[in-house]
Amino acid sequence: MANVTFKGNAVTLVGNEVKVGDVAPDFTVLANDLSEVTLADTKGFVRLISVVPSIDTGVCDAQTRRFNEEAAKLDGVKVLTISVDLPFAQKRWCAANGIENVQTLSDHRDVSFGQAYGVLIKELRLLARAVFVVDRNDRITYVEYVPEVTNHPNYEAAIEAAKAASGQ
Repeated sequence: MANVTFKGNAVTLVGNEVKVGDVAPDFTVLANDLSEVTLADTKGFVRLISVVPSIDTGVCDAQTRRFNEEAAKLDGVKVLTISVDLPFAQKRWCAANGIENVQTLSDHRDVSFGQAYGVLIKELRLLARAVFVVDRNDRITYVEYVPEVTNHPNYEAAIEAAKAASGQ
């Protein structure tokens, strides 16, 4: 498993670490209207999956805004932001911040995504910061488990990986 810290303290990640070349594990999360969303719902698209602990914090806010900006420029790419925030909080945050190009999804109910991708922080029941790119054939082409949860991911590398997977 990836070695990850939160504010300098080691945390335990629960689930299965994924690697480039793996078939992307399926998951079930909730959309803002409480409908279930699975990986299959975005079949045929490249998926850039941005994972944040809580959308209401500074780095998570910045990460979601950055990928929202980039999503408008990425043809054939769906950008998903997943956290354990309640769907209502995600919807409110998106409306207050003009976020329209990213789909926010809640893993609060079952932590299905967190376990499937190995980002569930056992001690906090939050998701560790990470970015995954999944191609149209459900293969993982990019993985970043951010070593310190309070740090930013490598935005440029993730965006380039999404562009490459979509042929841009």
